[in-house]
Amino acid sequence: MRTFTVIWLGQIVSTMGSYMTEFALTLWAWELTGQATPLALVGFSAQLPKLVVNLFAGIIVDRISRKFLMILGDTVAGLATGAIALLLLTHRLQLWHLYTMSAVTGSFAQIQQLAYSTSISLIVPERLYTRANSMGSMVHYGSAIVAPGLAGVLYPQIGLLGLLLMDGITFVVAVATLLSIHIPKVQSNGERTSESIGHQLGFGFRFIWRHPGLRALLITTALFWFAHDLGGAIYDPMILARTDGNATILGSTAAAAGIGGVVGALIVSAWGGAKRQIDGMLLGFIGAGVSKTIFGLGRSPLVWLPAQFCSSLNFPLLGSSETAIWMMNVPSALQGRVFAANALVIQAVSAIAFLNAGFLADTLLEPLMKSNKYFSLVFSPLVGQESGSGIALLYIFCSIAMLLVGVSAYRSEVLKEGLRQKR
Repeated sequence: MRTFTVIWLGQIVSTMGSYMTEFALTLWAWELTGQATPLALVGFSAQLPKLVVNLFAGIIVDRISRKFLMILGDTVAGLATGAIALLLLTHRLQLWHLYTMSAVTGSFAQIQQLAYSTSISLIVPERLYTRANSMGSMVHYGSAIVAPGLAGVLYPQIGLLGLLLMDGITFVVAVATLLSIHIPKVQSNGERTSESIGHQLGFGFRFIWRHPGLRALLITTALFWFAHDLGGAIYDPMILARTDGNATILGSTAAAAGIGGVVGALIVSAWGGAKRQIDGMLLGFIGAGVSKTIFGLGRSPLVWLPAQFCSSLNFPLLGSSETAIWMMNVPSALQGRVFAANALVIQAVSAIAFLNAGFLADTLLEPLMKSNKYFSLVFSPLVGQESGSGIALLYIFCSIAMLLVGVSAYRSEVLKEGLRQKR
């Protein structure tokens, strides 16, 4: 796993820088507006262009060097960070700039992520798929531990501009690691390359639809991630609203998430995952749903920190199990288009979630919970009536939905028996 480990180390460095910048920009946007909608729209701006990009991403990844595509993604992200730094330096940075940059970087990040995930089967033995994917979880969660605290310490010293410059340096490191390794070319499976673009665009969907197990897997995961992202879009605003904009508490919950994720990834890496990946995925769904429900019911760090730790503990297991199932059931030469079709559906439901989260929180549930109507009287014993109570209620609804997806999917024989899995 030497080649994979080199890539992995470079991505840890670049992700660390990105998370420090995201933390600082979240505080900047909240101080500017004090609402959930602008923060949710940043996420929506990143998701929307991915719907278009994913139509072509699979063809691109199956035809162009995956190493080159990963380098391109890091390069574009670095340039976008530089553009934000320039706008800040000239006192011109506005919210719509964040939306635009999120759209640009989100587009290239989608191709980069697809190139990365489809490269794993080329450089890692099949028996180590789950372990490699759990190590990938450490990139996210390890950065979530260190980045918020480090950003909180450095922000008063070097400001947002300094953090942006550090972020740019981390992208240089990521590109350098990619330049130093070799990723084998995809071996053709004998299919015709002269097929029309239209036929190739639909290939991934047709492949999934003809495979009952993969079709059921896609539907199940789409439902889970819709509920997850609807709640995730209002996660930061919920904490900031309930703590009067306390950045320290927000950073602490992010660190708790990171610690839980790293612990979960270490466990999966050492363990190797469940004997049947579908069991690992569904147990992760259920564990995350239960933990997030408790998180939403909490009103202080005494509840939030352990609940967030337990929630994140589940994601390396569910994520690595799901990805391993896709890798085992799709040939390497087809993974670009099939994985892109899967990602397109997930990104579509995610974009819908981000688009509606702000409206549901700010316009519907927040006013309802602050009123004296029947709705408020029913739910106020759970979440209160103070600022952030409506956001918390929406978060709880989403968490319960995640739990229900996991429980109901356990009854699906197609999921249990219709997919090739490690036993």
